[in-house]
Amino acid sequence: MRKDVLEMMAQTDPAAVARTVVEMAREGRFADIEELFAPRLRAVVSAETLRAGWAGEISRRGPVSTVGEPACEPADAALVRVRVPVTCERGGLTVVMSVDDTGRLQGLRLAPPATESWEPPGYAAPKRCTEHEVTVGSGALAVPGTVTLPRGRGPWPGVVLLSGGGSFDRDETTGPNKPLKDLAWGLAAHGMAVARFDKVTHVHGHVSTEPGFTMVDEYVPHAVAAVRLLQQQPGVDPARVFVLGHSAGGRAAPRVAAAEASVAGLVILAGDALPLSRAAVRTARYLAAVNPGADAEAAVASIIRQAALVDSPDLSPSTPMTDLLFGLPASYWLDLRGYDQVATAAALDRPMLILQGGRDYQVTVEEDLSRWQAGLAHRPDVTIRVYDADDHLFFRGDGPSTPADYESPQHVDPSVVADIAAWLAPGKGTLARLAAGLRRRPR
Repeated sequence: MRKDVLEMMAQTDPAAVARTVVEMAREGRFADIEELFAPRLRAVVSAETLRAGWAGEISRRGPVSTVGEPACEPADAALVRVRVPVTCERGGLTVVMSVDDTGRLQGLRLAPPATESWEPPGYAAPKRCTEHEVTVGSGALAVPGTVTLPRGRGPWPGVVLLSGGGSFDRDETTGPNKPLKDLAWGLAAHGMAVARFDKVTHVHGHVSTEPGFTMVDEYVPHAVAAVRLLQQQPGVDPARVFVLGHSAGGRAAPRVAAAEASVAGLVILAGDALPLSRAAVRTARYLAAVNPGADAEAAVASIIRQAALVDSPDLSPSTPMTDLLFGLPASYWLDLRGYDQVATAAALDRPMLILQGGRDYQVTVEEDLSRWQAGLAHRPDVTIRVYDADDHLFFRGDGPSTPADYESPQHVDPSVVADIAAWLAPGKGTLARLAAGLRRRPR
């Protein structure tokens, strides 16, 4: 072990640890960074995984030009969360670390830069709504959430929001943007009650590394608890509480409805239908084409290797997480093999609204929406719509979408909010009328 790494391991100042980790990454010393990992982190993240993640970011943003001052905040009684802003030639990122009192890294991730604060979209009507904090679920894995209600007496339809893959908060915060908060405030302005909550992986990060963890654990218990909680809110019509899932939340939404019979229907925004391993390779290749270079090629090669293992017949519960995509355990991938979201949705006797951005490169019209279309073509109560100008977060734009688009303040397309609200609106025949008016074949 290098002398400077040994000296670093004796360092307990979280800011100094974080600053040194970023400099090591700049120098390509990922094995040295791995030496600083606590055992729990080492079990899920390898030097190769870290190298691939860093290479992917640098290939998009360009070489690092400056490293800013670390910002520290308590994470819990034994950890300090440190955010280090990094400026690159074509943008920036934030390196987020959790440092314990021995100077070991208990967590490490690359996040969008912290820039402008969120401002309400023009279609929000804060004076016509109220919000209050709630606890979703019970016991050690309970999570905080927010219920947004229109002012008045109701009865209102309700919507539970599910964010995408990763350890998202209740707003699905992405840089300065909060797409689920946009939806919550926008739908409440249209007379809908909305519940959203921090994912269990955001609040209790250790769960995703525990043996046996699956997508069910990631979404279903808290989604079902949120549905039941929203049904009990004054003014909410308990027979008209829907589930809206974005991206991986859309993938999980049929499983939630299958587990909870009282779910009135589903709204699926950019729900992936292609196997996740194949989608990961597709996305990596797209990003490498947008910003070609040696780092991008290295990131693609690493993801291809990990995806091949995920799909291999040799995958078993004992396969190390460090060898697999996204640091998720083998149990997660083995569970996904047995889950067909389109077939699960087709077996439900509840209406569905499926929306897709035409500029989305993470979930695509050609490979994902086409599967929903084919699997649900026999269902007259399924409405499908494509928004040609929208990206994965349903932000409007022009030209090819890139991750840099998420780093400037934007809001969910108002047409998307209005169409969801219209589909959810009470009244006899509303769903059938919207199905006729909104259905559109993908290109």
